[in-house]
Amino acid sequence: MGAFLPFLVLFVILAGIVVVIALSGIRFISNNQIGIVEKRFSGRGSIRSGFLALHGEAGYQPQVLRGGLHYLTPFQYAVHTAPLVTIPQGKIGYVFARDGRPLEPTQVLADNAATAEYQDVTAFLQAGGQRGPQRRILREGTYAINLIQFVVITEEKVFSLPLNRDEAEVIKRMAEVIAERKGFRPVIIKDTDDLVGIVTVHDGPSLPQGEIIALVVGDDPQQAATYHNNFQDPDRFLAAGGRRGRQLQALVEGTYYINRLFATVEMIPKTVIEVGHVGVVVSYTGELGTDLSGQEYRHGELVERGKRGVWSEPLLPGKYAFNTYAGKVVAVPTTNIILKWIRNEVGAHRFDENLTEVSLITKDAFEPSLPLSVVVHIDYQKAPLVIQRFGDIKKLVEQTLDPMVSAYFKNVGQTRTLIQLLQERSTIQLVSSQDMKEKFRHYNLELEEVLIGTPSSKPGDQQIETILTQLRARQVAEEQVETYLRQQKAAGQERELREAQARAEQQRNITESELSITVQTNQGKAEYMRAQQQAAQIRTLAEAEAERVARVGIAQALATEEQVRAYGGPQFQVTQTVLNRFAEAIQQSRVDVVPRIMVGGGSGQAGGGSGSIMEALLTLLLSDRLGLKAFDQGERSPEVEALRAEIRKTMQKPEAGAGTGTPA
Repeated sequence: MGAFLPFLVLFVILAGIVVVIALSGIRFISNNQIGIVEKRFSGRGSIRSGFLALHGEAGYQPQVLRGGLHYLTPFQYAVHTAPLVTIPQGKIGYVFARDGRPLEPTQVLADNAATAEYQDVTAFLQAGGQRGPQRRILREGTYAINLIQFVVITEEKVFSLPLNRDEAEVIKRMAEVIAERKGFRPVIIKDTDDLVGIVTVHDGPSLPQGEIIALVVGDDPQQAATYHNNFQDPDRFLAAGGRRGRQLQALVEGTYYINRLFATVEMIPKTVIEVGHVGVVVSYTGELGTDLSGQEYRHGELVERGKRGVWSEPLLPGKYAFNTYAGKVVAVPTTNIILKWIRNEVGAHRFDENLTEVSLITKDAFEPSLPLSVVVHIDYQKAPLVIQRFGDIKKLVEQTLDPMVSAYFKNVGQTRTLIQLLQERSTIQLVSSQDMKEKFRHYNLELEEVLIGTPSSKPGDQQIETILTQLRARQVAEEQVETYLRQQKAAGQERELREAQARAEQQRNITESELSITVQTNQGKAEYMRAQQQAAQIRTLAEAEAERVARVGIAQALATEEQVRAYGGPQFQVTQTVLNRFAEAIQQSRVDVVPRIMVGGGSGQAGGGSGSIMEALLTLLLSDRLGLKAFDQGERSPEVEALRAEIRKTMQKPEAGAGTGTPA
């Protein structure tokens, strides 16, 4: 029993060792890791070619262990743990293969046309996968990749199991190149940036001799982008005949996951054709096309769109994703262009910034400088012909229009004196516009108008100023003469105006007088008519009154005759009548019959001529008694006539005052 104990202890120890060895084959892999298996020895020997043991040889095995418990033969296998490869959202991962077919001499990146199964090393290698940097990239996600076969480069880290220092340096330089090209992020072109992406491919066959840019692949350029998904599928791009170098096809707005080791993208502005312009395309690449300008036009080739040369169809106003490495777009204004032959004055298009005034020599040997402005228009359909002939508008102006216009006006200046040049400016301007239209039309231009400025002298030359001063003085004198003539005419007009005003003022009086005459004439006619009416009335009344008076008189006569007969004769009747009238007169005048005061002027003799009326009346009364006849049908007696005269005289005297010495 004592001898058996050591053997038992040894057995337990050996059993424990066996158990430990057996348990050492158990491997635990966490879920965020993988296990890379290395086979230390195998009955099949070592790997004869390649880097991985695809047929159970000793070496690194293509399969990886995922999360969980795994049992491997102790001492035969070693397990190297590594993290899962994670590509964040919106990022790109680049793959470098350590094993596979070698690259071709023209290749830069490994061909993944047959397989891109980076998580199955066996399938990758059996399908002919190539070693080196891969064309296909990894998009966002988590991958269980054998990091012995593949090295995954991301922006955050490099997923790899380092084998040696030299390889680590290679991977590091590759990561730096990708970072410089901003390759860990997709290409994003925003519509607000007005940019286009120019692609340069770094893999594939080289361009043919003489070509500067790779043409669009495929028979249909419109479907080429879809075919290789805008350079995002390098294998299909190369399979379709794509070549390395700068590409004619440009990228527009969008997001592109492009392998920057395969192709780089350069941003350039879009080609913008403003309103009032067209863009003439001069293509540096493409197939040689048929010249559309005709056999007689020998100023370059005018070709259809897409061919090499000047495109016959210009680009209309708008924005274009034009690759300026494949050609250029010459903006040609279709609005009127004003070219100024004036120093220090430049038009809006700046085609005339090198133009100056035209130096003339006149017929009278003056040397003025003539400023000009020429208005030109280019038909948009003829713009390609202009560019085909001159290259650009500025060359047209400086190499053709400037010498042509200068020579024309130099010829005009030699046929006129300075004064004629100044005075006939409008005529020269009109004739020059008509003459030069045909010359401009020869260059596919339309001349709208020629504008001529005032000739000026050169610095330090005062002769022209002297002539101009004399012309101004002459003009002032002529203006003064004209002013005096007009003042004289104005004075005459003023005189006529004043006469007209005076006549107008007198016309009112004349009119009033004529109206007054007319009124008076009408009034006279009215008064005449009234007078005639009154005369007729008076005549009628008079005739009636006369008839009445006649009748009354006849009646009175008959009565008087009867009274006379009654008184005994006419003398008694007369005496009676006189006395009655005398008594009525005395009664009305209230005169005393007997004077209160008697002033005697004589001796009181009869016939002295100083008797009173009373005496005469008494004499008349006594005449009958004295036997005198006062009224006789025949001859009157002297006494009667004397008595009658005395009565008539008394009746004609006015009433006398009291203090005259005459009886009152």
